[in-house]
Amino acid sequence: MSAKTFFKPTRKKKIKKLVIRGELSSLNEHDNANRNNRYAGAALKKKETERVFWECRSQKLTVILKPVKIDFNWYTKDIRKDPDNVSFAKKYILDGLIEAGVLVNDTREYIKGFTDSFHISKDNPRIEVIIK
Repeated sequence: MSAKTFFKPTRKKKIKKLVIRGELSSLNEHDNANRNNRYAGAALKKKETERVFWECRSQKLTVILKPVKIDFNWYTKDIRKDPDNVSFAKKYILDGLIEAGVLVNDTREYIKGFTDSFHISKDNPRIEVIIK
């Protein structure tokens, strides 16, 4: 047999999924916290980032060293919040993924792109984060 008959099997890209139960704070809620008290916005960010951190730990997500694309599926209980206000929570999610050691950093070297999809789920609001 010649060397040409052998081939390297292609590696399947591992897709990781994180589900965050409930909704995270929106941009408007973050802005209101900053207006009320100069420390409230930082406390809100810390609380939401830690929430994502603990979801990563409980779902046993492991480290990803390669550049990724991330799909965010936002399931809100109603349509009252604008999509840009809802997707602001991306900041909490990325910081929580870094804090949990799933992502190395959220710079362009490690994050190649995002997609956002918005859905309604009155009984089960959540955020599904699919890392490719």
